[in-house]
Amino acid sequence: MGVENVEIRRKGQDLLFLSLFGLVMGVGIGILEVFFGKGLLLVSEWRAEYFLYLIGFLPFAGLVIELLYSRYGSRSRQGMSLMFDVNFGTQETIPLRLIPIIIVSTWMTHLFGGSAGREGVAIQIGGTLSHWLGSKVLGKRIKEYRLGQIILVTGMAAGFASLFQTPIAAIFFALEIFVVGRIDYKSMLPATIASFTAAMMSNKLGLEKFSYVIIDIPDLTLVTGLKLIGIGILFGLVGFLFSLSLKYGKKWAGGLIANRYKRIFIGGLLIAALMIVLHQGRYSGLGSNLITAAVQQETIYSYDFLLKLGLTVLTLAVGFQGGEVTPLFAIGSSLGAILAPLFGLPIPFAVAIGYVGVFSSATNTFIAPIIIGCEVFGYELLPYFFIALCLAYACNFDTSIYGKQKSLFVINTETK
Repeated sequence: MGVENVEIRRKGQDLLFLSLFGLVMGVGIGILEVFFGKGLLLVSEWRAEYFLYLIGFLPFAGLVIELLYSRYGSRSRQGMSLMFDVNFGTQETIPLRLIPIIIVSTWMTHLFGGSAGREGVAIQIGGTLSHWLGSKVLGKRIKEYRLGQIILVTGMAAGFASLFQTPIAAIFFALEIFVVGRIDYKSMLPATIASFTAAMMSNKLGLEKFSYVIIDIPDLTLVTGLKLIGIGILFGLVGFLFSLSLKYGKKWAGGLIANRYKRIFIGGLLIAALMIVLHQGRYSGLGSNLITAAVQQETIYSYDFLLKLGLTVLTLAVGFQGGEVTPLFAIGSSLGAILAPLFGLPIPFAVAIGYVGVFSSATNTFIAPIIIGCEVFGYELLPYFFIALCLAYACNFDTSIYGKQKSLFVINTETK
């Protein structure tokens, strides 16, 4: 009985510590992500205004990025893969230097015209800071009771929530990203505290949230359901195409040009030329311009989603830095705008489905994309998201942009 009381007391202390830690991380990560996010918005504005003056420097920016990682990056080059390694216990630490290096590298990629995202960077910033501070506070105890994994997930949720200000989606994304088919409920409480705190902090500090209310929502009839099934399959296949292209694009680029400096410089030259020829910067940066154009029913070309997909893959494959999530939103949104008339669906409605459908397929996650759709476009769309994403998720054939993501089915099979 005495042993049980000691164990209960210890777990209670851990729970209290993790809750307070989540609060502190929510504040700290929220402030840091605002710095990153506002800086990114600023360099994006500069790029849009002075595109033709800046795009020619992309190859040289690539050399600087490669120099940063080669001289100072240590294991930071592994990026999201490092988060997975630490979660699975194959590596114990994340170098704190990852944060300044990835912030500067992402700013440079966006300033000089590369096509990349920001959310993967935000997650790495949050996870790195949280795990580093947790290691300092807990010492060797971080290896006990999965405390290290819980602290990592807490920081990642805060990082996601800070930029998108979708705290519930951020929680579930951090909980379900590592192992397909398993949600890490032990991390729920500190991740929830950190996520909501970070979202509120970034909002108070002036980082704006993207949201759009969908007014024209079709009745959920059998015909609408069939349309959602059809469009969901297409979004799933495009997400599958993205994750597959990114995987083999990196292998192809590395095999074609082994020297990293040459690879990123030549890749930068190619990207710069393509960005100039293809609508002078339309596909540079996050892709927010495509999302806005799609949802507001402005000009969207039938090939927008393919060019954004290809240029994002090329940018990341040759060594430039940034995330994949916002480009996935842009790809799905622009594809949704094109498919809407073909399926007889309202354009903003189809854009919302595409926004989360391609994201779900490419990241191999299900709950978080549904919730982010609700937090961005409204909870009235929940049943529509659910139906479409059942198909989009199924049509990714268990591929993901996260190469070290595991499957619960595979784990269970291996342990038998």
